[in-house]
Amino acid sequence: MTLQCAFSGKNVLLLLNPSSRSGGEGEAEVTRGIEALRRAGCSVEVIETESPDHAERTIREQCDRVDLVALGGGDGTISACAGVLKDCKLPFAVLPLGTANDLARSLGILTLEQAFSAILSGHTATIDLAEINGQYFFNVANLGLGVRVTEALTPELKRRWGVFSYLKAVSEALTHRHQFRVDLDVDGKRHHFRSIQLAVGSGRFYGGGNVIDEAAAINDGLLHMYSVKPQGVMELLTLAPMLRLGQHRVSARVFSASGRKMRIDTRPSAMAVHADGEPVGQTPVTISVCADVLTVVVPEQPAAALQDADEAKADSE
Repeated sequence: MTLQCAFSGKNVLLLLNPSSRSGGEGEAEVTRGIEALRRAGCSVEVIETESPDHAERTIREQCDRVDLVALGGGDGTISACAGVLKDCKLPFAVLPLGTANDLARSLGILTLEQAFSAILSGHTATIDLAEINGQYFFNVANLGLGVRVTEALTPELKRRWGVFSYLKAVSEALTHRHQFRVDLDVDGKRHHFRSIQLAVGSGRFYGGGNVIDEAAAINDGLLHMYSVKPQGVMELLTLAPMLRLGQHRVSARVFSASGRKMRIDTRPSAMAVHADGEPVGQTPVTISVCADVLTVVVPEQPAAALQDADEAKADSE
């Protein structure tokens, strides 16, 4: 039986970052997926993008002619398109072709086959964005160790180590950990503490599958943050499993909070801030959540956290 594409008769713009594709089976899966969409009645235009800026410009130029944007690339490429997707009010789909694919994880999409099947079925959900210094991101904003990890995560390291490149980058960052003072305001409530790593997330996953908070979902209307207090390498290693699972509240060595708006300042000096792997400025910064502003294609059985957040919102209405 031939499947009928949920977007049959509509225009699907599929943007591919060629540097994100590993070739071989990954490239073959993309080709098979595109052919399946066309056989099912989808009108698909495929464009290879030269950069995240090129992807953003392409969407803006075709805003009035497109019904769905499918983005094939890493989290940085997808985040670069968040603003134009919001402006154009376009639904989008994620093809997990990056190293980490954290946004795809937050949506419950783990494979390219799942991604193309989701487009065919047409199931969608509304999700949040976070805004920092006028820029949008899906996953997490970092300062401290997280920025050092991003700086160590070079394209060469990604090509050589794949998803394990994050572990390699973390090990390098740990040799240059520095503490700093934080002045944090969460929805009007002030906090002051010392830190070596601070992260604020809008989605659930970051850094190749780490969980920002075990209660987080990309559609819960909240920002979730944690801060790691200054400690030695051995202490950090014992803390690592809890950080990986987002279980920050069980350790006195981690401060965590949730809210809709956060202002972060650091002392004794300004610090670099990265969001979804890209530099976005220096402290002080204000981060806000933009709830339910994007429509995204999800599997018929989306991520459990995504479902839980939807049910919680329905109960509150």
